[in-house]
Amino acid sequence: MNLVETSKAIQQGNVSLGIELGSTRIKAVLISNNFNIIASGSYVWENQFKNGIWTYSLKDVWTGIQRSYAQIAADVQGKYHIPLTKISAIGVSAMMHGYLAFSENGTLLTPFRTWRNNITESAAEELTQLFQFNIPQRWSIAHLYQAILNNEPHVNEIRYITTLAGYVHWKLTGEKVLGIGDASGVFPIDNNTGTYSALFMDKFSKMENVLRYQWYIGDILPKVLKAGSPAGTLTQEGAQLLDVSGHLQGGSLMAPPEGDAGTGMVSTNSVRKRTGNISVGTSAFSMIVLDKPLEKVYRDIDIVATPSGTPVAMVHINNCSSDIDAWANIFKEFAERLGVDLRVDRLYETLFLAATKADSDAGGLINYSYLSGENITKMPAGRPLFVRSPNSSFTLANFIQAHLYAAFAPLKIGMDILKTEEQINVDVFVAQGGLLKTHGIGQQVLSNVLNIPVTVMSTAGEGGAWGMAVLAVYCKYGNEQISLEDFLDQEVFTHPYSITLNPEANGVAGYEEFIKKYQAGLPIESMAIQCV
Repeated sequence: MNLVETSKAIQQGNVSLGIELGSTRIKAVLISNNFNIIASGSYVWENQFKNGIWTYSLKDVWTGIQRSYAQIAADVQGKYHIPLTKISAIGVSAMMHGYLAFSENGTLLTPFRTWRNNITESAAEELTQLFQFNIPQRWSIAHLYQAILNNEPHVNEIRYITTLAGYVHWKLTGEKVLGIGDASGVFPIDNNTGTYSALFMDKFSKMENVLRYQWYIGDILPKVLKAGSPAGTLTQEGAQLLDVSGHLQGGSLMAPPEGDAGTGMVSTNSVRKRTGNISVGTSAFSMIVLDKPLEKVYRDIDIVATPSGTPVAMVHINNCSSDIDAWANIFKEFAERLGVDLRVDRLYETLFLAATKADSDAGGLINYSYLSGENITKMPAGRPLFVRSPNSSFTLANFIQAHLYAAFAPLKIGMDILKTEEQINVDVFVAQGGLLKTHGIGQQVLSNVLNIPVTVMSTAGEGGAWGMAVLAVYCKYGNEQISLEDFLDQEVFTHPYSITLNPEANGVAGYEEFIKKYQAGLPIESMAIQCV
């Protein structure tokens, strides 16, 4: 679309908005009906560790959303000299899982407990045994049941629990709903009915610890909707929440709120069966859309859903880039001491390019990038730890390589379960995330780690906010007119641009040496958690 066509689309409200609340950034993207970005805005935020809980303030949620939207509105006004007053469709996405519990009058009963918390082990184990279905620690139902086991007073007052995306959507529309992908990280989904498993809800309700409460689990969970289903409209109060200037009108069609895993699948066109994608950021996860059920229950493999409801095998790790970011800040501080002002992109480029000179096994260096606990390696808390022996090759190149290797190590362990136990493979993984931006360095490392080709698409760089905006456009079509899979193939990814890197034999062999030492050294990490 040219300038005149885009201006006309904005005036007529033929534009869609996607909002995503990620772990380090809130981002909003305004797109045209042909999926091109018109304007974007973002807000940097960080989780806080308060009273043993990883959390975000709900005040920061709205500050971030409002500032991101204000940037979009200012950009539109500056480029096209017209105010942004009408938006045809809007979608909200956010970090999956976690626990937001509200009372009858909508009061938040306890600070938001995010996916990062490893504090529900007893609940997760008991529910997994009860359902014979894997319930990870970060799932909402695990948080709820752990609160019950802890005899937390707020549980009796609960009348609604939801995810972060569900909360924002509720405040914008008044509707207590969730997209099926996000809902699949709240409570197990029955693939036949497209909603929460009635069998599991019945089993949960009959648990001795649950019987003493007046509420029924089915009444306090959000309604489940598939992509393309209408999920309410933006109220005038919701419009004021988005646009504090008051220019935005209510009435926008709202798409079902989704999790970041779902928008990652959309932005990489990985929603068909036997496709796979990987998102790498503060956390990381791989998603393989299944064409058959898994043979067994695995504690390291989540069964979730695409935004259209197809089962997905998910390997989720809590820690990926945070430790790399911490070390990058140290190098930046050192550069500033020398009077060198390094841009962030230049800093990471310099460090990552150094890794191209590394030994294939990272010189015998080992790193555990656990800022928080890690389920796959059974670590209850975080203690970032770097280990080397006297005869290790301690160079900058190997140091950076060890951190890149460590960022993907738990993911490798989980993926090997699917590969060896279930013989599940995909031909190629489509990946997105900040670690993949620098000259293909992270992309090549990931390909070597998993020993599979890795593709990065140009659209993947737009991230989940763009994927959520695409889902908002799809909501205008409706899932009865066209499936999400066909919509993405026929309407969105008509001329995809991508780069694929294949695994290198030397890199694959080197990583196998690294992962052996990594796993052998896990007791060191356990001891650090106990002692420090």
